[in-house]
Amino acid sequence: MTQDIAAQVGEILTAHQGREGPLLPILHAIQAEFGHVPQEVLPQIAKVLNISKAEVHGVVTFYHDFRDAKAGAHVVKLCRAEACQAVGADRVADHVKTALGVDWHGTTPDGRVTLEPVFCLGLCACGPAAMVDGRLIGRLDEARFDVLVAGARA
Repeated sequence: MTQDIAAQVGEILTAHQGREGPLLPILHAIQAEFGHVPQEVLPQIAKVLNISKAEVHGVVTFYHDFRDAKAGAHVVKLCRAEACQAVGADRVADHVKTALGVDWHGTTPDGRVTLEPVFCLGLCACGPAAMVDGRLIGRLDEARFDVLVAGARA
């Protein structure tokens, strides 16, 4: 780990000092700063919080929103819940993976798009549902996805 990264993480840890239950807010702040939670910072977090590295690692790997590598410039999250599956989400997901040339948690070689599964976006009546760069999209089909991804890749 570089001294610069350690210093930035140190500032985040100091900003959360004295907070009750600080691990999740710290991890979110680190991901916001670096675009992911670098594995090399886990011992630093554990030491300051007086918990084991395994505990920190367990939290990072349990929550799907934490990444161990930077995401692409655009993040596409497809709903994998049953309500969306019942209206064609599997078909759309297959199309999306083929169109992007990546599997779940993958980023296109040009670094433009990352594909992530998510379990329920709350648009159950409007499935298949997706979230593109934080924007909810209902009734997603292959043609609509192609238009969305063309804009993201432009």
